[in-house]
Amino acid sequence: MTTPGTPQRDRRTRYDERMFALMNNRQGAALYATAARRRAAVAVHVVLTAAAVATGIGMSVTDLRWLAFALLALILPWCVATGVINGATRGLLELRKHVLDERQLAERDRVHARAHRLTTYLLAGAVVGVAAYDLTGQGPASTLLIPVLVAVFVTHWLMPMWVAGLTARDEPAEGTEPGPEML
Repeated sequence: MTTPGTPQRDRRTRYDERMFALMNNRQGAALYATAARRRAAVAVHVVLTAAAVATGIGMSVTDLRWLAFALLALILPWCVATGVINGATRGLLELRKHVLDERQLAERDRVHARAHRLTTYLLAGAVVGVAAYDLTGQGPASTLLIPVLVAVFVTHWLMPMWVAGLTARDEPAEGTEPGPEML
């Protein structure tokens, strides 16, 4: 905690301390110890997200009740994959700003900038795809409005986490001094 007289925004609350401890818990480190495992966790998360979005959209356009159970079955593995990515990034995107140090804040800014750029390309692709669908006479563009908007919104929401998971670095080995390449 901080000393009395420190502005409220700079104080760590019990919530901040708990979240910091949770995000820096190394019990699951084996799940994201290498870049290949982090990439696999992100890939699994992307697939689970796509399946959940497709299931949700399917529920909205059909009367198949079993899709609700499929969506429920996807939630637990999706949450586990989210936790693995958050653990790999040490809560880079989940912790509040005043809990992170300057290096982490700079990394968070880089991740947000890259995710924003990727999402911009995705939005441009969605616009071109919907326009092509409409211009080729496949059907009215309005039929794609809700599914495309939902898919792009979810991707926009999760892209920073995916980028952070893909760009996270390996932890230094025990007892080694960080070299210039690690700083």
